[in-house]
Amino acid sequence: MTSGNAVEIFLNEARDLLEQLEVALLDLEARPGDAELINTTFRALHTLKGSGGMFGPPEMAAFAHKLEDAFETVRRGEVPLTPALVGVLLAAADQIRRLLFEPAPGLAARSAELVAALEAEVGGPRGAAPAAAGFAAAAPAGADAHRFAVTLRLPANALLFGTNPLALLDELRALGPAEVEVLADALPELALLAPTALHLAWRVVLTTGRGREAIEDVFIFVDEPGAVAIEDLGPAADAAPAAPAPTPAPAATAPAQSGEAGARTLAQASPEASVRVSAARLDTLLDQVGELVIAQARLIALTHQRHDPALTAVVEEIERISADLRDSAMDMRMLPIDTLFSRYRRVVRDLSGDLGKEIDLVLSGEDTELDKTVLDRLGDPLVHIIRNSIDHGIERQDRRLAAGKPRRGSLRLSARQSGTEVIIAVEDDGAGLDRGRILEKARAAGIVAEGATPAEREIDELIFHPGLSTAAAVSNLSGRGVGMDVVRRTIGELHGSIEIATEPGRGTRFTLRLPLTLAIIDGLLVSVGGTKCILPLANVEECVELSSIEGRTSSGRNFVDIRHTMVPILRLDDVFGGTGREDGIVVVADTDTGRVGMVVDQVVGQHQTVIKPLSPLHRHTPGLAGATILGDGSVALILDVNSLVRQAGAPRAERLAA
Repeated sequence: MTSGNAVEIFLNEARDLLEQLEVALLDLEARPGDAELINTTFRALHTLKGSGGMFGPPEMAAFAHKLEDAFETVRRGEVPLTPALVGVLLAAADQIRRLLFEPAPGLAARSAELVAALEAEVGGPRGAAPAAAGFAAAAPAGADAHRFAVTLRLPANALLFGTNPLALLDELRALGPAEVEVLADALPELALLAPTALHLAWRVVLTTGRGREAIEDVFIFVDEPGAVAIEDLGPAADAAPAAPAPTPAPAATAPAQSGEAGARTLAQASPEASVRVSAARLDTLLDQVGELVIAQARLIALTHQRHDPALTAVVEEIERISADLRDSAMDMRMLPIDTLFSRYRRVVRDLSGDLGKEIDLVLSGEDTELDKTVLDRLGDPLVHIIRNSIDHGIERQDRRLAAGKPRRGSLRLSARQSGTEVIIAVEDDGAGLDRGRILEKARAAGIVAEGATPAEREIDELIFHPGLSTAAAVSNLSGRGVGMDVVRRTIGELHGSIEIATEPGRGTRFTLRLPLTLAIIDGLLVSVGGTKCILPLANVEECVELSSIEGRTSSGRNFVDIRHTMVPILRLDDVFGGTGREDGIVVVADTDTGRVGMVVDQVVGQHQTVIKPLSPLHRHTPGLAGATILGDGSVALILDVNSLVRQAGAPRAERLAA
């Protein structure tokens, strides 16, 4: 491993640790006495300090060390975790992020300000800075001190993964007087010495009053089984002189544990193995799987022409393997939306504090999975919607109380899967959209002509117009008329849609509909007016011959009776400008508006569909989600079922039931 790779690994891990630290601190603000959260926060700070000292800039490691020392007082119960202290710690986490990823002049002064604020919260400077070289100064042992024998035998590749044994020994000596013995039994001959491998081990006899737990905390991130053994030798006043170190086992063998001596080995089980893979490599893999699926479809078409049983058997095996490979590649790209939702807790906390509003963020559906490509691009649009809801939607406390509402506002962020779509909703209990003010601003900006009276839905849509803002003055949050237009543009580029539902005095709901993935789906290949189309199989419930079921017309709409349930039908031939047919097959699909039957000419069969983007001229055509290449080389359109139903104005299930 080169030093460049090691630094890259450290930076990737630092990003994860900073996100983990932020989530833990936000949780601690609500549950300040949660010991598990406190330990999680301490471990994140401890790792950032240790790894930063080896691979990060020195100022970052020193700053993280100050944070760890200050938080240690919280961990010991000496200082309560107040909201003000959480705020300083969150700001300090942001500072670590800047020191690592956005170095700039003036950061040292900001670090000093945060350290001073931190010391003010915890009651003065805490801890001692690490020694510049050699071992740290030993702390006094105390009256109730015990003697411990600690054997440290790290794996040969420990240095390559950022473990610094000298730093671990420094931390041990900071706990009390220590006698350190180097174990060189595994040291090879000079000709065989690898400069990047660790060949030494250590035995430390430590006298400390901090207890066994403090020693274990030093090695909290040493997860190699058998790397650390701790033996309690008894009270310091009564303990016999430490016995000579036993003949150590070979480096590849874990040292034996003695139950009689009370030895304990940390990290008994190794963690689940994982590998970091760049997003670009995952994209390449999925592209190749997509091409394999297309080639497999061509092979199946050729097999149907040859009628060779042996060839058919091989093709079926290839089809099974390619389906498994496709599912595995897709699973690697699917991430729970919680990785995105958790970021907004900090956004809501900071914005509500800046605006002097009290707001509760309620999350639901965090385990809903979404393609990583969609997830990455969804971050900014959701931030703009949340900022809009907090700044323009939710009122201040006095106005809420006057309106008979709870003092604290509520912002709900939810996600759920519906067929091949993921539906994300951002809903607030604020004042709702002020349509009068929106229309006034739109007329003043020349967006709406004087005297024109748009429908309510059209007025709501005006907030997505570039340059339109209802803010009274320009601020850090709003007033420039940018943001919401970016939301619509980004959602459109993701082949999704956004809807607004608002009620004056009750709140506003933004609903985002996004494709589950932009890569490969299971589809049902159908024929409509001589054109091959794909319906997402996740939406399809059943297929029924139109001639075998009873149909009727009600209020200008067609319905069919499927097992004593009236289902509205949508004739796709009419939608795409055909002549209309009285026969065909009804494909019953589950949509957001309920069950809807789509009349097609023929159902060809199931088809693994590689989604290809449409041309710029057709990309925003309602009802189309993309295209795919069939086995014979022809192109089939992928239909967006929910969009087709909305365009046709199909009634909602509630109206049908009524």
